[in-house]
Order: sequence, then structure tokens, then C-alpha cells
Amino acid sequence: MMLFKDMILPGTTWNPVTGCTEYSLGCKNCYAKRIALRLQKEGVEKYRNGFKVTLHPQELDAPLHWKKPKAIFVVSMGDLFHPEVPDEFIMKVFDVMNRAYWHHFRLLTKRIERMLEISKKVEWTRNIWAGVTVEHKAYLYRLDILRKIPAYIRYINFSPLLSDIPWIDLDGIDWVITGGESGPNARKVKPEWIRHIRDMCKAQGVPFYFAQWGGLDRKKNGNVLDGQVYEELPLEKMIQI
Repeated sequence: MMLFKDMILPGTTWNPVTGCTEYSLGCKNCYAKRIALRLQKEGVEKYRNGFKVTLHPQELDAPLHWKKPKAIFVVSMGDLFHPEVPDEFIMKVFDVMNRAYWHHFRLLTKRIERMLEISKKVEWTRNIWAGVTVEHKAYLYRLDILRKIPAYIRYINFSPLLSDIPWIDLDGIDWVITGGESGPNARKVKPEWIRHIRDMCKAQGVPFYFAQWGGLDRKKNGNVLDGQVYEELPLEKMIQI
């Protein structure tokens, strides 16, 4: 498998929407909320509303001006599929992603039901990845909904991982990410939880990416699992985009 550090495309973020509200267990220590409130205190205009859902239409066309191909995490500082984001605005975001064919766009949400609803109104060009966060085994039902999304690449984000995950069928899933929670009051992840997901991916031939152990000092804690760094990507599909 190809490692992230060997990937040709540099990574970046694109936030035409910022802000969110708590939705499930993984939201308790939200890193994006922490950053947004800090930037609000610092007087950053974009975060004048703190972590309230805010649209930034002036940033919609940004990817069209980035001529070099990038791997773009869409709305890293909120949730594009939050109920306060109008369908029409989400459709504009998709229109930009459709036109900016040279980039890879990675969507991620816990509100997978809304993503499915919107999917009927937009075009899922191959460069748009659909991801769902499943931070606890209580939310495994989200995977069945993800499989209904007509995206060329579908992925699961098991982070911040807050429980063990039973052995599941990864049919229709192209990539798996996992990791512990970071920042103040981070809840600890158990190594056996991570190992089980790794072994499950290996047995089913799904690329496995371990992002971090988490905690307050992410750099110190690192992302080494049993003496190895796992930064695999769905390379076979990526080269066909």
C-alpha cells in the first residue's frame, strides 16, 4: 500500500461552512469548536460567530483557483450536512467540486442521513469521496447508509474511537481511518481497539490509516502501532480518478 507521505497530492482544507452543534458522543471535546472559539477571541473575522453555523459564500470558488491538484478536506471546521445549511448551498458546493475535477474532495459527516438525502440532488463525480464518522459501536448503523451513497470512494472515520468495534463486513468500503481523541480532557483509546480494526481491514483488503494515539501532546504520543506507522490509502481507486 502507498503511504500518505508518498502521496502526490498535498493536503489542504476548504471551509465554505463553519460551525456545528453536538450530535453524538464524539462531539464532546470537539477540536473544531475549540479552535473556532479561540479565533473568535483573537478577532478573526471569519469566526465572528464563534462556532455557530455560518455560511461563507465568498469562499465557494476557492478550489477553482488552486491550479495544482490537492487532496481537500471539505468543511474541517463544521459539518456541511448540518440541518442549518440549506440544500441550495450544499448543491453549490457540489457544483464547485464537480468543476474542479483535478482535486480530490473528502467529505465527512456524522449526519449521514442528510448526506444520503442530498445525494439524490447532486452529481457524485469520481473526485468526491464520501465519509462517515463512527466513533462508537452504537453508531454502526451509519455504515449501511454510507453504502447507499453513490460515491466512487467511500470511507469510515473510526475516530475519536470511544469503544471497541466488533468484526464487521467492509464490503463497499474503500478506506478506514482511526485514531484517539486529542486535546484537553481527551478520552483514552485502548490499543486493542485499534489493533482489532487494523486486523479487520487487513483480512478484508481495505487500506488502513492510523492517525494518532491522541491526548494532549499529539506529537509526543505519535501514531506508531506495534512498531509500525499505518498510513495506507485507497491507491488503486485514486489513480483511476
